Amino acid sequence: MSEHYPGYDVLAKRAGLSWNDETRRVIDKRLAIPREPRFFDVEAWQTLEAVCTRIVPQPIDRPPVPLASYVDDKMLSDAHDGYRHAELPEQRVAWTRGLAALREAAQAQHGQPFHALTGDAQDALLKALEAGSLEAAALDGMPGPSFFNNRLIPDIVSAYYAHPTAWSEIGYGGPASPRGYVRLRLDRRDPWEAAEATPGHEERARRENARVG
Repeated sequence: MSEHYPGYDVLAKRAGLSWNDETRRVIDKRLAIPREPRFFDVEAWQTLEAVCTRIVPQPIDRPPVPLASYVDDKMLSDAHDGYRHAELPEQRVAWTRGLAALREAAQAQHGQPFHALTGDAQDALLKALEAGSLEAAALDGMPGPSFFNNRLIPDIVSAYYAHPTAWSEIGYGGPASPRGYVRLRLDRRDPWEAAEATPGHEERARRENARVG
């Protein structure tokens, strides 16, 4: 199956009882984030977009979640996670060094910027960063494995699952307020929750999901 929740669009809940005004404001703000860089320079932005594409490949039959825009917005606002790994600099510095290191290594090994490399070549550099074997002065002492595992991956993946497109993909309905959930036992589903398809019954799930709101 290409879709586990065919026909489900979490945004159909926007005007109903499933979402309160605060949820609507948060989602509207996320959907309005500009698609061009406001924190990173052009070179860093091109690298970031390429990195996001390798970390979270997306289907080609729908508009992609703008992952680079979300990371850029987080750096612009400097919204913190509430903690920081001691071996890493603050997040803006970490991202700036990490992206510069990938560009530097790409030029040294291939004579091209990171975003112009093939997917396999980009993957090889990302794996070297993760393994701690990426040679780049731009890291300036920052440990590559910690940056990869504790900054790059969490920021990109959390950006993906903060977007309504990803919510629809996994059948998530958003915060359960004010309506909440009633049928809490195993394999029970409220009528306003997404219906998961089973092999051979995709159209049934699609019809049920057309009524979710």
